[in-house]
Order: sequence, then structure tokens, then C-alpha cells
Amino acid sequence: MNALARLGIVSDFPRNNQISAVSSLQQEERKDYFVEKDGVKYAGNHLLVDLWGAINLDDPDKIDQTLREAAITAGATILHSHFHHFTPNGGVSGVIVLAESHISIHTWPERNFAAVDIFMCGVCDPHLAIPVMQRLFQAERVVIDEMRRGKETLEK
Repeated sequence: MNALARLGIVSDFPRNNQISAVSSLQQEERKDYFVEKDGVKYAGNHLLVDLWGAINLDDPDKIDQTLREAAITAGATILHSHFHHFTPNGGVSGVIVLAESHISIHTWPERNFAAVDIFMCGVCDPHLAIPVMQRLFQAERVVIDEMRRGKETLEK
């Protein structure tokens, strides 16, 4: 972990409020966390979010804090996070690793642009993460592409 810490920010997650969720996950029997909706069974929802005309794209601490809040709001369990601050342009790349998958971000402050990737399985709702991120980034335009990952057709 120390080698990663020298490259950027590594949070000390899971925090106390997350530890109980992680412990209970470890104690449960193996479950199938695939989602079933509209006659399709699939692994989870994957949102590709482009934030145009955005601000606050160069502060890894604020971005880490905001993406953690977004993950919790969406119902996810945070395992850990890592962010790297690039120079001289100040862009940030990072990931929040979730028990339910991940949220990643890559920012281009010089272009007021951020690309966010939100993949969540189970009962999490990745759409709930977007308003939380929008409070920090205040993007003028938000473009969302959505995919269902791991699709299976249900037999009838």
C-alpha cells in the first residue's frame, strides 16, 4: 500500500460504517447478485458519464470525497480508493473500488471535461450517484450512455 500512496491518494477505507457491511458480506452464503429486469438477467448497470463545462476537476481530495459520497448514495459498499494528480495540467485519474464494482474518473481541467465510469451490480442504483457528482462539478452538460453488462436471456 505504501508504494501506491507515493503515487497518489489511497484512502483508508473501509471506514467503520463500511466495515460492518463488508463483514456481513463475507459471512453470507454465496449469492447471485445479477439483476433481473424486463425479461433479462444481467450483472449490473454500467453508466458512461461525460461532464462538459465542469469545474473543480483538479482537486483529488474533493473528487475522492465526492465519489465516495456518490457511491454510498447509490447504495454501494466502498472497499478502497486511489487517485493520482497529474502535473502540469492538474488532471486527476482515480477509482473507487466497490464490493459491487467501481466508479472511476479521468479529468481534463484544461478542457473543463471529465469522463466518469460507474458500474454497479445488485440492488445499487448508479443513477443516484450523478446528482452528488453534479454538486461538485456543476457541469453545463451531462451526457450519459447506459449499458446492461453480462446480459442473459431468461428462459420461459
